[in-house]
Amino acid sequence: MDRRTFLQNSMASAAYLGIAGAGLQSCSTQGTKQITILHTNDVHSHIDPFPSDHSRYANLGGLARRADLVHQIREENPNTLLFDAGDIFQGTPYFNFYGGELEFKLMSKLNYDAATIGNHDFDNGIDGLLAQVPHATFKLLSANYDFTNTVMNGFVNPYHTYYLDGIKIGVYGIGIALDGLVLQKLYKETVYHNPYEIALDTERKLKEEENCDLIICLSHLGYDYENNPNRPDDVTLATKTQHTQLIIGGHTHTFLEKPDVRLNKIGEEVLVNQVGCYGLNLGRIDFYFDSAKKVAGKGVSIQV
Repeated sequence: MDRRTFLQNSMASAAYLGIAGAGLQSCSTQGTKQITILHTNDVHSHIDPFPSDHSRYANLGGLARRADLVHQIREENPNTLLFDAGDIFQGTPYFNFYGGELEFKLMSKLNYDAATIGNHDFDNGIDGLLAQVPHATFKLLSANYDFTNTVMNGFVNPYHTYYLDGIKIGVYGIGIALDGLVLQKLYKETVYHNPYEIALDTERKLKEEENCDLIICLSHLGYDYENNPNRPDDVTLATKTQHTQLIIGGHTHTFLEKPDVRLNKIGEEVLVNQVGCYGLNLGRIDFYFDSAKKVAGKGVSIQV
């Protein structure tokens, strides 16, 4: 679905009309509350659109277009959150010159609510990441990276909660194993914990202690590793969870036109979504809550 058609359809309807996609169990949207989740992943410092002569992505992407699209969706529904699933840095001269400052400043201008940390976000070392923290007005979330003995201690939270229209939303971050992807001298004493175990513990806290109505994971594990089942991924994570309704993924640059629907360990549906890379697409998931706060969701990938 192209950007113009999506906007025309979504602004013409408060329900699902005109939105192609996959979702959780269906329910009537009459008298419901709507929470909109927007997301990106693996933008890799791509701030400008691709040039007109690019072989694959001519004239696509660009932060200015994304900003315009996000603004229009927020005008449509003020109860909107914007997230990123990591690898914000590395990929264009903007990062080589500014070291991530421009990326964090522009994400702050777009009012991102939170981001998790990808392996390439360590490319200037953990000290380089810390240097950019003052430019971020959004939360940095990672539950399975332990920064206790590093300069990033105190600047990254395992999760954060948001209240929108009486709905409490819990969001947590999960990162990929750094060993083999990042030089140890760059991430230093950062400790990696098993993502499945940490995710289950964190979602339990969000559900039982924080009493969240909607739980979202920002993951930089990768979508699916069919040839390496021992490597943690989002598809497997979905099957192991019990309270998480949405996994926003990154790392594998997987272009999904609509969320993948998986069953968790108690047979309930989980949406797994990833929107490719380089800011080419913007993910949108709409969740609807009835008076009993029973949730239904639907999603789509929008070309920027």
